[in-house]
Amino acid sequence: MRGRLTNVVVAGLGGQGVLKASDILADVALRAGFDVKKSEIKGMSQRGGSVTSDVRFGQTVLSPMVSPGEADYLLVLEPTQVEPHKHYLKPNGKLITPDAVDVGKLPNKKTLNVALLGALSAHLPLPEAGWLEALREAFRPEFFEHNQQAFLSGRASQSPGK
Repeated sequence: MRGRLTNVVVAGLGGQGVLKASDILADVALRAGFDVKKSEIKGMSQRGGSVTSDVRFGQTVLSPMVSPGEADYLLVLEPTQVEPHKHYLKPNGKLITPDAVDVGKLPNKKTLNVALLGALSAHLPLPEAGWLEALREAFRPEFFEHNQQAFLSGRASQSPGK
């Protein structure tokens, strides 16, 4: 996978942590030695509107934007955002939605974005240690443990047999 680009679109509503999730993903890919580009569209996010962020990583990335039909992964934090964004997904791309994780097992409902990053992480060539380092830096110490638990829960949800 190092020789080709990986395209991820993260979509949700304002306040759900779309931008935080994409910042963490970009940080992890950078730590793993990839060239990384990121873009975001906030729209009416302050009023609960649609928010998207594109993260592209690989050996060389020239543009931060994911074109329709080119996303390897579509990570959706709010089910209502699947339809407006599914045109970004490749025919064989992977859609990850909130039902990929057991929300009832999360330490806090605000950690859903991190749990879904955990689910995504199981499909990417990025080491778990890099994810945990990025999470530690992304959150204040008092929030790290809950986010780590959510991430590991999401990652485990994608293990074989699940």
